[in-house]
Amino acid sequence: MGKLIKILMLINLGFFSTQVFGQQMPQFSQYIFNGLHVNPGYAGYKNVGYIQSTYRSQWINFPGAPKTFTATADFSANEGTMGFGVAFTHDEIGPTKTTGALLTYAYHLQVGRESFLALGISGGLSDYRFDFDQLKPVDEDDPLLTEGIVNVLEPNLNVGLFYHTPKYYAGLSAYNIVSTQALENQGVERKYENFHYYLTAGAIWPLSAVVSIKPSFLIKEVAGAPTSYDINTMFLLYERFWIGGSYRSNFNISKDNLQEDLSHRNAIAIVMEIFATDNFRIGYAYDHNLNALNNLRNSSHELSVGYYLSPRNVKMRNQRWF
Repeated sequence: MGKLIKILMLINLGFFSTQVFGQQMPQFSQYIFNGLHVNPGYAGYKNVGYIQSTYRSQWINFPGAPKTFTATADFSANEGTMGFGVAFTHDEIGPTKTTGALLTYAYHLQVGRESFLALGISGGLSDYRFDFDQLKPVDEDDPLLTEGIVNVLEPNLNVGLFYHTPKYYAGLSAYNIVSTQALENQGVERKYENFHYYLTAGAIWPLSAVVSIKPSFLIKEVAGAPTSYDINTMFLLYERFWIGGSYRSNFNISKDNLQEDLSHRNAIAIVMEIFATDNFRIGYAYDHNLNALNNLRNSSHELSVGYYLSPRNVKMRNQRWF
């Protein structure tokens, strides 16, 4: 029965993960509008106070499908050399619930006329809960079957570098660098939350007086899963409306212990965002799996709202489009 519980928990934390193809941290399609989701060095980048909340419902009508809510806020201080941020996340996947909070600090160093390098660090706590009462075992009277809720409170620590100019950016970050690797509770062993590494880069170029293009990519690396990547292309119209898409896939680099069919799974996303006013922005993303769940209820929806704490000046000389 102990092996059965381990299998159930691995299935829950692997197959039903909010990050594509088995990775364990919640991930959003709209990180391209708010880098604080993947890099603490992003805090204070916009140079004004900014609050954003995002809700993602993945694999609509699929039993136990992931649902994630997050709220972030960041602002700059000391003439833009320091950034501060806070993030709250609540993630539900089947019988598991994860609630976490982070505080972020970033120092922005000017390394060129219009180029900056930020070093960021974030720390906080996460509460992991597994509700065994939601499971439906074949033998409900088995005395070895764990009942009730198993939970653990863990520290989190993340670091990141973020380089940017008015036209380019690049970032490298590591998450869960102090996370506990296993939980022993009521005869249950659970592995979760390995190191996560993120590599990002992008640029923005004008195509005309009213249209700009912003290509970017994100590479995600975590133990026990294929290396995954996003390729994004966004168009900015009249400095008011973003529209574009993402292609997601993965590949296996020196991970011979993984199942062969875990690699080369693909998904696409349509992403848009509008500056409804100088302060208020609304975003939406629609995700669709191309193979892994192609015959199931595989649509995912993501909605975000953001608010600038000071008026956004669309004529600002150094607009922050990343």
